[in-house]
Amino acid sequence: MTVALSIPTVRPAAAADEASWESFVARCPEATFFHRWGWRRAIETAHGHRTHYLMAERNGETVGILPLVQLRSPLFGHALVSTGFTVGGGIAALDAAAEAALATAAAELGARLGAAHVELRHRRPLGIGWIDKSDLYCGFRRAIPEGGDDAILKAIPRKKRADIRKSLGTNLVTELGDLDRFYALYAESVRNLGTPVPARAWFRALRDAFGEDCEIAVVRGEAGDLSAVMSFHFRDEALPYYAGSVPAARPVHAYDYLYFDLMRRAAARGARIFDFGRSKRGTGPFDYKTYWGFEPEPLHYQFHLLRGGTLPEVNPLNPKYRLMVEGWRRLPLPVANLLGPHLARQLG
Repeated sequence: MTVALSIPTVRPAAAADEASWESFVARCPEATFFHRWGWRRAIETAHGHRTHYLMAERNGETVGILPLVQLRSPLFGHALVSTGFTVGGGIAALDAAAEAALATAAAELGARLGAAHVELRHRRPLGIGWIDKSDLYCGFRRAIPEGGDDAILKAIPRKKRADIRKSLGTNLVTELGDLDRFYALYAESVRNLGTPVPARAWFRALRDAFGEDCEIAVVRGEAGDLSAVMSFHFRDEALPYYAGSVPAARPVHAYDYLYFDLMRRAAARGARIFDFGRSKRGTGPFDYKTYWGFEPEPLHYQFHLLRGGTLPEVNPLNPKYRLMVEGWRRLPLPVANLLGPHLARQLG
């Protein structure tokens, strides 16, 4: 006979709960890097947004967590998002009763704060009765082959493998740890894509929050710095998260080298999963990840609408924002770097 679990109590997580929160993240199978407490510190410090971290408890034990970020923007509205400024987050819980309790608490909190909607970002849809939007973003994850560089190369499709071999013969080198060089490459790259760059302080806050679990790598060639990535490490996973390159990287395949070199470094430190992040369907980054042999997996972003709201469409594929994207690409880099942080902090 199955015994029904009691409904847990949900309460706000205080600063004193950081250790128990992190302990739960470490042991909960549903938790991801984007549930870690460090995001709270970085978001509050660098972006100035309020966060509302919720804990579900039963008989004195934590059975679920939900990190929420309150985003208020004159351009994009008012929302609670888990986890804002990441591709994941959502509810991490040990059972369905805890999931339901956290979803109810999030909806009630959103209503009290006057938000238009609450958004939870999940890898799988939870049975919480919310609207499930899974037709926009996909995640890309796969195992890192064991056996060293040759095994990793062999697992990559032939055409992309040939590009990587070319990059290995062009005297590219990886240098670790330089935030300023990373930021210069990343800022130029996202400007070229029509995306506002976050403030340098944001990346500094992430580095400070996650320490050795945050790695900065810059690939340099004869033409100078060519590509760069800020990656995160979580359990046995490597997550390249913020990456960019300049046009001079293309002839020597420095972008391919960047990811291959990260993959083999991650394997050396014990990683078994390479998480290539999310991409929008119908975009170049989506196609690029399939060229590496990664299979797209739909991500499930679940919404609870409040105040008669509608589903948000804050993405470059929305015709409403296409002119903004095209205009941003044409901005001089110093202007884009000056204005970008004011917009980026609204794009949670």
